[in-house]
Amino acid sequence: MKCIGLLGGMSWESTVSYYQALNRGVRERLGGLHSARVLLNSVDFAEIERLQHAGDWPATACLLSVAARDLQAGGADFLLIGTNTMHKVAPEIEAAIEIPLLHIADATARRLVADGVKRVGLLGTRFTMEQAFYKGRLEEQFGLEVLVPPEAERELVHRIIYDELCLGEVRGASRAEYLAIIAGLAEAGVEAVILGCTEIALLVGDAKAAVPLYDTTAIHAEAAVEWALA
Repeated sequence: MKCIGLLGGMSWESTVSYYQALNRGVRERLGGLHSARVLLNSVDFAEIERLQHAGDWPATACLLSVAARDLQAGGADFLLIGTNTMHKVAPEIEAAIEIPLLHIADATARRLVADGVKRVGLLGTRFTMEQAFYKGRLEEQFGLEVLVPPEAERELVHRIIYDELCLGEVRGASRAEYLAIIAGLAEAGVEAVILGCTEIALLVGDAKAAVPLYDTTAIHAEAAVEWALA
């Protein structure tokens, strides 16, 4: 079994979900007392968040590249970045290491394509919904048509992620807001919605939505289990 390097802590609330999913996935595949070989480097998210909102992406790339190299030095066979947003600096991180990087958008897009989805909604941080590093990758490399909510709804989705979900707060009113936004995307013609922030499944992962929801944390972890056991 290969050792999974998990770059986590962004936020640690979703890193917990990763750790559970990786271990459950290996146990389901191998049975008995089997569990995943995971090497975790969990960063201080307050520093990352400050740099994100200051627009200092080079500094986040430097910080996370150092953390990724530590995972490689510790014996990880491949790397997961346990957050959608910080895949903005995935090329810089990938260039800093010699082990493979399993990209969260690629794993998610392959699942969508396999399921025959062509027009998909995207929820996530404002950075993920508005910038090309994620949405553009889905469109250009996988031929998906990607829709995001209107600006006011994007701001609401972003605020709930940082002010509530990253702090472990799961509120019924926020769940209702998200489901209404998902319903609006469904009315716009999407066939499914990507939960493109690793915390969003904590809020709506088990909810009955207008269209199928694709939990990027679960999909990323499932793909990692496949890599680990290949």
